[in-house]
Amino acid sequence: MSKASEFIEALRRIEESGDVEPMARLFAPDAELSNPTISRPLRGPTGARNFWRSYRHAFGEVRSEFRCVAESDRASLLEWTSRGTLPSGAEFSYQGVSVIEHPAGAIARFRAYFDPRSLGLPLRHAA
Repeated sequence: MSKASEFIEALRRIEESGDVEPMARLFAPDAELSNPTISRPLRGPTGARNFWRSYRHAFGEVRSEFRCVAESDRASLLEWTSRGTLPSGAEFSYQGVSVIEHPAGAIARFRAYFDPRSLGLPLRHAA
């Protein structure tokens, strides 16, 4: 199974049941995770657990669809749209791109790029 397919499958588990463990297992011990809503990257499988728990708790319901998936043996690029409800019950839809670097198999670096204002969130600046 490709790294992109493993990632998408693990994300579905998070979105459907909140189970972050299959995702956390994909990350290298020194992996780095970030997106525009966090001020400093999270690191390793523990950081991945925290990152994906926060992702899931930001929504009441969420489902991501992937329009374009491009990958090599070193990296995967995923273009996506996520839709669902916020904890308040308000509906949302936002789009972005995730860059997943996996030069040695495990994910070494994950970055999601999207406009957080589409979710009513402010942009964060590095401390």
